[in-house]
Amino acid sequence: MKPAPGPGLLSAGHVPVGEGHDIYVETSGDPGGVPVVFLHGGPGSGFRAEQRRLFPPDAFLVMFDQRGAGQSRPARSRIDNTTVHLIADMEHLRDRLGIRRWIVTGGSWGATLALAYAERHAERVAGLVLRSVFLGTRQELDTAFLHNPALFHPDLHRDFLALLPPSERGDPLPAYWARILGPDMAESRRFAHAWHDTERILSVIAPAQARLDPAALNDPARPLPATPFMEAHYFSHGCFLDHRPLLENAAALHGIPGILIQARHDLLCPPATSHALAARWPDAEIRHVEQAGHSVSDGATAEALKAAIRDMSARIVTAPAVP
Repeated sequence: MKPAPGPGLLSAGHVPVGEGHDIYVETSGDPGGVPVVFLHGGPGSGFRAEQRRLFPPDAFLVMFDQRGAGQSRPARSRIDNTTVHLIADMEHLRDRLGIRRWIVTGGSWGATLALAYAERHAERVAGLVLRSVFLGTRQELDTAFLHNPALFHPDLHRDFLALLPPSERGDPLPAYWARILGPDMAESRRFAHAWHDTERILSVIAPAQARLDPAALNDPARPLPATPFMEAHYFSHGCFLDHRPLLENAAALHGIPGILIQARHDLLCPPATSHALAARWPDAEIRHVEQAGHSVSDGATAEALKAAIRDMSARIVTAPAVP
């Protein structure tokens, strides 16, 4: 990484992590401050510069694009791209930056990765601040993309299923993932847009448009989103967590303080999941955000997340030193 001129930026650049992957990393804030690593969602979305505003300026903030995401190279590569690889990348980065313990924060898939990392490397985690907890299970995906849309967005639910032949509508998610990752480029584009648009509609309380637009799904000039491909890759493999399910291994989080930011009307990651995790993790507290959906920009979620990160940073500063 090289020094990066700009407000608050300390360094920016690519870091080789093995298997031909170079992840893009930025550091910012105060090098002497509490170290915080931010894990973006998706999987596959990459971080955005404006997300730095969620963190105190006196923190030492590390943000990186996960393998195949954002500015990391090779772009959109799914080769050697699993949760185990991402955890190893975090450890490589932590060691390279000389950080002993850090606060780990992320939302949705970022929360999944944060929990997977913390359960594997608890001694390296000073605290967890998670938004919209997602445990990476097929049951959660069925709830998010099938059961909740059928209850709250029945027209969208019908649009989502209508793209598939009747014989595949009984178990539509694997059928979507197979088409997104399939060799037919026109079909892949259509299903990737449908997945992306459905997810965006379900992310907020009041979407601007609550139906899939057939013309938009088939528009060859429309930019192709990255996240459906990485999500199809991860979701079709159980988020690569089948051997270490997060809820069942929550005892590994014992002693790590946590704050869970949970929007009351999150259809993608509903409150029941945060509560199930907190029931097995007594060191965690849940802070509900009323009148908000899944997106960090919906309602007062961003302010609640900023407050939680400040509170956790203050807690770490005042806590006794850990050898």
